[in-house]
Amino acid sequence: MNPDSRRLRFVYFLIAGSGLVSVARAMSLSFLAVKLQKSFGLGPAAIGILLGTGPLLGAIAAPFAGSLSDRVGRVLMLVLMLALTALALIGMGFAQSVTAFCAAQIVAAVSIAVYEPISRALMSDICPPERRLKYFSWRYMVANAGWAVGPLIGVAAGTALSAMFMVAGCIYAVFATALHLLGTPETVDAEKSESHRQPSVVESIRSAARDPRLAFFVGGGTLLLAVYGQWSATLAPYLGATMEGGVDIFAYLLSINGLVVLVGNLFARRLIEKVGALHAMVLGCVLILASELGFLASSSFTGFALFMVLFTVGEILVVPSEYLLVDGICNARNRGSYFGAHSFSTIGNFFGPALGGLMLGAFGGTGMFLTFAAFAAASAVMFTIGMRMPPPHPRAEGAPASSAIEVSGLSRRLHYA
Repeated sequence: MNPDSRRLRFVYFLIAGSGLVSVARAMSLSFLAVKLQKSFGLGPAAIGILLGTGPLLGAIAAPFAGSLSDRVGRVLMLVLMLALTALALIGMGFAQSVTAFCAAQIVAAVSIAVYEPISRALMSDICPPERRLKYFSWRYMVANAGWAVGPLIGVAAGTALSAMFMVAGCIYAVFATALHLLGTPETVDAEKSESHRQPSVVESIRSAARDPRLAFFVGGGTLLLAVYGQWSATLAPYLGATMEGGVDIFAYLLSINGLVVLVGNLFARRLIEKVGALHAMVLGCVLILASELGFLASSSFTGFALFMVLFTVGEILVVPSEYLLVDGICNARNRGSYFGAHSFSTIGNFFGPALGGLMLGAFGGTGMFLTFAAFAAASAVMFTIGMRMPPPHPRAEGAPASSAIEVSGLSRRLHYA
């Protein structure tokens, strides 16, 4: 089998694996709050702190793990993270005390947070530049399909939540074993990478931290995730408090969001190919901004449904565009460091719901939706500024002076003057 065919099969394997582990996560971790409340009697505050601790630690650990993957290999790090997640999930299934359950949950959350950026970096390693958007869009769509199917399996399992954690752990273990047996394919720029000295973990982190482009991308990504990352956590209480039948409306909006992601993914990819990653990112931010203002003005299901479609279109534009923008400022030697550092933007998943809930309680829907609209606008500005920033000084080895994002055979040269 020639290297190109092997790489292509490996990409398909990673995409299928992403869907599989998304099902595993959704059918088990979606019900964490239920498990903590019913089995261990924890209150909302304790549950919130626990569920936020693991991902927050993961956001801190990801830059170091990403840099380490630049040196020891992505597949080795992914197998390790998948194995840790498998053991943690199985441990959650067996746990009889709240301490043991919480410890296992934190290990699982950190491992998952570290897995994601390294997995994206590996996709970039083995995909030709002109195909990265296509395959990343497929990965995003399959993962969303997993999140649509997984909760239904969990609901069907009923009270057998412990069994669901064990089954999910076994799925992760199977994926880890298969990934280990499959081995590491040759990367598309292996020769170029081998011709340079591989920087140390500290050097890689320092290089990523000194890149002003990445700093603006992290800032913009943080604000965006604060808006769309946990949108259900802020929209649900608003609908429940202000709309008759708000719970039913919210359930329909969840379905609309999932349907638009699956149906609109192909059209979003073609638009990004046509206009470029930055323009698509700005357009997505504008659509999210408009949808937040639309939610504020809506007073019926029709209005909320319409603006949920708009919101989701914005989401499926910004997610792959952000991936392309980060991919465009790194190379084979520092890709893990850059994607790892960029994953620090996941802190937006924590302060978004917290700040949104605070604004909702203090100023009602007006304060919450206007805050999120401002975040979307500020994010568009930050990504635009980041694209215009100069690269770090050449002494920061590994950071390219400029980079070309290949989109469907069309080379879009990014200028940073």
